[in-house]
Amino acid sequence: MSRLRDLVAAELSQTAPEPITAFAAHLAAAFPGARAVMFYGSILRTGDLSGVLDYYVLTEHVPAGWRGVFTRLLWPDVSYHELEHGGATLRAKVASMTLAQFQRATSGAGVDTTIWARFVQPSALIWADEAARETVIDSVTAACRTAAGFAQAIGPADAAPLALWTALFQETYKAELRVEKAGREVSILTYDPERYERVMEAVWADEGRELSQEARTALLKAWRVRRALGKPLNVARLVKAAFTFQGAARYAAWKIQRHTGVTVEVTPWRERHPILAAPGVLLKVWRERRQAA
Repeated sequence: MSRLRDLVAAELSQTAPEPITAFAAHLAAAFPGARAVMFYGSILRTGDLSGVLDYYVLTEHVPAGWRGVFTRLLWPDVSYHELEHGGATLRAKVASMTLAQFQRATSGAGVDTTIWARFVQPSALIWADEAARETVIDSVTAACRTAAGFAQAIGPADAAPLALWTALFQETYKAELRVEKAGREVSILTYDPERYERVMEAVWADEGRELSQEARTALLKAWRVRRALGKPLNVARLVKAAFTFQGAARYAAWKIQRHTGVTVEVTPWRERHPILAAPGVLLKVWRERRQAA
């Protein structure tokens, strides 16, 4: 029996609002070979459906064709989706990768930090086939163990759980190419500090509190590699996303309208060529905002 796995299983099975489950069902049907749909992010806490919902879709295989070549090397894929539901338009940014890739990423076996650092934070498993459900629970449990191990190696010796988590998130944000302001880890932890204490205590209950010097040395060595490669890996993913982000034009148009009030028409050409269309769109936004001022 694993105290940590029981905690993870209970958290993943939390009930989500009906619009969120409806969108998950839509995504499960939209992605070929979907095995599981997970929901995460700030809206999991706030329930504010006016923003962009965040999902992970785990699939059996990578996409067919040239897109699959990129996905094998640089996961996840990112896409934007809309769903008319209950008289309102729901919007979602969706990351997708195979279930096998998710398993490896949460285990910490590769140099990537983004997946296990994301899924040590709260998430909900909205939809899954029966076999995938158990695999996802095991994988998120592994993400928590991976994160806790690095937290104990990086953080102060014999520190309390929140001090260890603070040290970990500070370092992961430094290693990644992030847009969040400094101190983002504080807002993550202070929302539900008892939850993060429970996670670390569950890890200690399963594996013991003491981290051997040999284990600490190995983890710190592994962390230095991840810290060195984190930003270059993020840049490579951004370049990939610039050419493979499905729905990028619609997502950008919504963001522009939401933040500036300027309406951008999503023409078929802009939908097909969002990068080439970007300069013209930015010029339109600049002109209309200047006229309004």
